[in-house]
Amino acid sequence: MTVFLVGSGPGDPGLITVRGLDLLRRAEVLVLDRLAGPELPLEAPAGCLVIDAGKAPGRVAMTQDEINACLVEHGRAGRFVVRLKGGDPFVFGRGSEEAEALHAAGVPYEVVPGVSSAIAAPSAAGVPVTHRGLATHVTIVTGHEDPAKPETQTDWASLARASGTLVLLMGVGRLAGIADALVAGGRDPRTPVAIVERATSPTQRVTTGDLATIAATAAAAGVSSPAVTVVGDVVAVRDAIGWAERVPLAGRVVAVTRPRAQADGLSRRLADLGARVVQAPLIRTEPVPGDPIDAAAYDVVVVTSPNAPALLLERIGGDARALHGVEVAAIGPATATALREIGVVADLVSERAVAEALLDLLAERAAGRRILIARAEEARDLLPEGLAAQGAEVEIAVLYRTVPVVPDSEAALGADAVAFTSASTARAFAAAFAGRDLDGVRGVAIGPATSAAMRELGIPVAAEAADHDLDGLVAALVELLG
Repeated sequence: MTVFLVGSGPGDPGLITVRGLDLLRRAEVLVLDRLAGPELPLEAPAGCLVIDAGKAPGRVAMTQDEINACLVEHGRAGRFVVRLKGGDPFVFGRGSEEAEALHAAGVPYEVVPGVSSAIAAPSAAGVPVTHRGLATHVTIVTGHEDPAKPETQTDWASLARASGTLVLLMGVGRLAGIADALVAGGRDPRTPVAIVERATSPTQRVTTGDLATIAATAAAAGVSSPAVTVVGDVVAVRDAIGWAERVPLAGRVVAVTRPRAQADGLSRRLADLGARVVQAPLIRTEPVPGDPIDAAAYDVVVVTSPNAPALLLERIGGDARALHGVEVAAIGPATATALREIGVVADLVSERAVAEALLDLLAERAAGRRILIARAEEARDLLPEGLAAQGAEVEIAVLYRTVPVVPDSEAALGADAVAFTSASTARAFAAAFAGRDLDGVRGVAIGPATSAAMRELGIPVAAEAADHDLDGLVAALVELLG
């Protein structure tokens, strides 16, 4: 096997390369940098050995020599090793030292480049490192040199005299001295400066000033690492082209309680709007075994959840043509979309994803018809009882059940809002945090059934989606938090 030195990018998990993500999803051993972020390790396969090799001011999980030895050990053992590093492995990432150690040990390796924070952080803050008429070149320098060296290798006087943009990595702790050295070397003390903390994350923050004031301004603002400092006239362009703070959910944290396999669509939409998404899957679905379904025996097949179509297809023999001549009704647009994915176009689709809406749609045509309801084990009985009351012959096919999942952390409790996509997610949330004070939770419900379950369980309902689907849920979150 090969050891892969993978750059994870500047912080946003969406900025890892396609190659890097593919390797991560196949890793047997994952050696983690602190700046690789909390989300990407979740992409590693089950059973992957995860090793924390992070370094932070005042805390070192492993020394560089220990990291090198770890990579060599697992590489020699023939394991699929991914060394996930923040930014790019070869831009102040000490990836070259790890490559040298692997080469010396005869262990094959590959370097997978990443998006460097030296370029990405200024960009995310609306600061172009080059700009026609302002800067024709950019210099990247570390503000944290090897403490074992007797003297600095950085010629701050030469950097001060050079025109163009200066990007400082890991320089927050020495900012005052660096600013003084640049001014002493000839840089105008009025030169604009921007410090970008936690670049590309929803908690990104930008602090601006000039060389004369930036150290005091940063201290007053409590600026801390990880941060990238940009020095140069290009910083002034930020007022015109800065974009990150303008997205609706910039800086907000939203917990998504949907099962992990179904959460991607909602999470992506929220991330596109600037939110930091906390994955807090509190339930998972599991199929319920049952006898084959003879679809031709029914006049109407009612599908009550996006989870049901794929399981229904299995129970009718794996061929959607078995539903030919049968009227198919779907609860809401999301279920209709899931049906189309198995090759079935619903004849009836309720506008709202609630049983009441589907019952209104079917009530007048229910009398004397055989109706099969494909649903979850714990679904409400409102729909079958209502159709039976209208004279229908109703049967229920239980396709799946929802099972509580123990949350990985309590991060959901500290989120700005918690998105609930079903009554079952509300029940699982209440069970997961039983005995905890939930008064501070700002719950956002996908529809009235979910809201009712939340209130019954003591979970505050801060908002309810007007349209009872994911689009409506996102709109409600934007209205509440934007």
